[in-house]
Amino acid sequence: MVDMKRADSEVDEDNGKAPEHRSSNYVVHGQVIEARPIEPGLHVVATPIGHLDDITLRALNVLASADRLACEDTRVTRKLLDRYGIAARPVAYHEHNANRITPELLAFMQAGNSLALVSDAGTPLLCDPGQRLVEAAIAAAIDVYPVPGASAALAGLVASGLASDSFFFAGFLPARDKARRDRLGMLKTVPGTVVLFESPHRIVATLAAAAEIFGAQCRAAVCRELTKRHEEIARGTLDDLTRDLAGRASIRGEIVLILGSAEDRPESNCQNLSDGELDQLLLDLSESLAPAKAAAEAARRSGLDRRMLYHRLMGLRKGG
Repeated sequence: MVDMKRADSEVDEDNGKAPEHRSSNYVVHGQVIEARPIEPGLHVVATPIGHLDDITLRALNVLASADRLACEDTRVTRKLLDRYGIAARPVAYHEHNANRITPELLAFMQAGNSLALVSDAGTPLLCDPGQRLVEAAIAAAIDVYPVPGASAALAGLVASGLASDSFFFAGFLPARDKARRDRLGMLKTVPGTVVLFESPHRIVATLAAAAEIFGAQCRAAVCRELTKRHEEIARGTLDDLTRDLAGRASIRGEIVLILGSAEDRPESNCQNLSDGELDQLLLDLSESLAPAKAAAEAARRSGLDRRMLYHRLMGLRKGG
């Protein structure tokens, strides 16, 4: 039988002493609600991506009742906890301390305690270090409980108006231009809609590269500051979106970029390349890919025969 009692033996990392008892309550619209006990183990809790009302009652209960709370940035999470009157004292868990603190958290849960894991916003594990902790917990036979809620990727997808029956979440693209273009070239083969995260200072360059690779008339959406005061969802072709954002004095906020599925992608601008452009494409691809793979990727982009492109590349590499 699972012991559902709260653990009173939690040790405070700052002074090595047991923390003062805190009430496991949360407050919604002025009403104080006593949190129900939760199961020992790891509870992966989704939090709002902007609007603090986008929190589930179950999430509030877990945050209030958990024996310990781990988060990316304690200052960010504190704002959410204060909003709902939760007295938990979060401990930081991020990419810089994950290797050191993971064994401590595992031992804490193995002792029969509950741990809630949150990210700064949205669903943990999507582009944050929480994946390591979940993998370690599973390897240690610790129960993992998903507590679903807000997700920027899904919010952007459903607001884009593009196909949502089949999609691929690709996270952040590489920062360097060539690596970014190579990644977009691979993503073009995905049969469904592609969902990406992008920074405001790279979004124009990414749109321009996507227009070249996916096709200027490919339908897309740029979802900025979702659920926040300055929320914006711009829809159109990649060509239109590139021109629109390039003409702005500044772009701010977190961005979800949605690239249309196969039926939304006209043939790319890599068709009808000149001889010089084709040679440059082959050489660029061969810098990061083996010759056969570079030829296959060039064939996919240009529509030309893969074997012919392979022999052409080998001739270029020999200087012939």
